[in-house]
Amino acid sequence: MQAKHQTRIELWEEYRDQLKSAAYSYSQFNHYYREYLSKIDLTMRQVHFAGECVFVDYAGQTISWFDAEQGKQREAQVFVAVFGCSNYTFSYASASQKLCDWIDAHNRMFQFFGGVPETVIPDNLKSAVTTPGHDPVINKTYQEQSEHYGFVVVPARVRKPQDKAKAELGVKLVSQWITVPLRRRQFFSLEEINVALAELLEKVNQRSFKRLPGNRLERFLELDKPALKPLPPEPYEYGEWMAAQKVGPDYHIYVQNHAYSVPWRLVGERVDIRVSPLTVAFFHLSKRVALHPRDDSPGGTTTNPNHRPEAHQAYASRTAHHYLEWAYGLGAATAEVVQAQFHGKADFSISGSKACQQLQHLAKHYGNARVEAACARALAIQSPTIKSLRSILQHRLDELHRPLHPAAALIPPHANVRGSDYYTGENRHE
Repeated sequence: MQAKHQTRIELWEEYRDQLKSAAYSYSQFNHYYREYLSKIDLTMRQVHFAGECVFVDYAGQTISWFDAEQGKQREAQVFVAVFGCSNYTFSYASASQKLCDWIDAHNRMFQFFGGVPETVIPDNLKSAVTTPGHDPVINKTYQEQSEHYGFVVVPARVRKPQDKAKAELGVKLVSQWITVPLRRRQFFSLEEINVALAELLEKVNQRSFKRLPGNRLERFLELDKPALKPLPPEPYEYGEWMAAQKVGPDYHIYVQNHAYSVPWRLVGERVDIRVSPLTVAFFHLSKRVALHPRDDSPGGTTTNPNHRPEAHQAYASRTAHHYLEWAYGLGAATAEVVQAQFHGKADFSISGSKACQQLQHLAKHYGNARVEAACARALAIQSPTIKSLRSILQHRLDELHRPLHPAAALIPPHANVRGSDYYTGENRHE
């Protein structure tokens, strides 16, 4: 047997040195050697059951399109999926072979099939398999998608094309009848490519078999389609998993330069992070502990108030709205004074909060009624400051505060007292 890295002529020279004149010539040796290999390099014919498996891969040939916004030529990657039983084929053009496009192509594939097979057999590209080998490690996002749809990922063995013969045949079919014709055309977007691709794909699936009756579509509807599992209510939402991070003392974790909160009890623990186009989720011991809307503003902070300890919640609640709720319990004058402390400032202004805290201390010390009266007097003299309020209360000036016309308020009603109507032209006697 030929050893690794040994040429055939070296093998023949070794053979000739052993048999001398009885040895075959080099041409005869090659003839019998090829005959020998044909008997040991056997191919097993596999039987695929209905709805059992789909083979997926990317075609080698790409489809060019011109990106007018960037002013450059781009290459669309052609995703191919083939059912093992019916040979029914799906194809889709993606921007790349990256994880996001790989997952999107699978979502579209299941939608196209109208159901889910038991097994999906990919090649060992990074978007599918993180670590290939005897015990392959499936990409975490891809594994999550498989759990969402309910299929099993069984990667083909490394450098074993016979494990994915259907995918190889599907790629060849798509290349011949779809990719090559489309490469002769000019496209300006992926959407435009996929419209043209779908038209040709329909024709491919309706082409008659050479050795079997019917075509791919007919066999799919007869065999695979009834055996597929139903689609879930919603398609899988793509999300990338990031390396686990340790929660710092401020119970926030940075994701792409934006800080998100997690429950404060997880300080010092490691949490996993899943980033989707719309949300950022955090997991501890495989349980989701926090979910936030995604915010890509750098240096920003997103905090769920419930993630704070009670002391922090109390401190963080000291906003203009918080103090106004308290002030309205005392009266309108106190509420107006509180509003004055935040005038022209943010609702969470530190100086405004400190002033309102002092106002609350005055209410505890002098009572709510006196503070309301003091606020009314401070507003009347147009000095709604804490310093003025303290002075009014200390000198008991709040007790001297009266309406603008106290005398008129004290006159009792009497028949001889003329009202304002007396001085109008209608009632005056000359």
